[in-house]
Amino acid sequence: MSNRKIEYFIIGLLVGGVVGLLAGILVAPDRGVNVRRRLADEAARFAGVARHLAERADEVVESLGARIDHYLGKDEEVAWRKVHEIRQDVRRYSGTIMSP
Repeated sequence: MSNRKIEYFIIGLLVGGVVGLLAGILVAPDRGVNVRRRLADEAARFAGVARHLAERADEVVESLGARIDHYLGKDEEVAWRKVHEIRQDVRRYSGTIMSP
């Protein structure tokens, strides 16, 4: 699909959504004040849900970050321990070769 077709599709989708929203408000069986109040209440509820999801996502990211740091730290610790052991072995080996 070419970029031009994608642009037209997105523009059509947005225009269709706006036209649908306006048509829904115009032919709503309730008074405008009530519809606006209901829309405001739903928007506030949606904002609360979105806020809760964002907070939960932050908690999950922090938890995963801590776990990753923990495991990377353990791997790094094991690697440094191995390096230390190898250095000691090399020193011991060098000492046996250098001894007359």
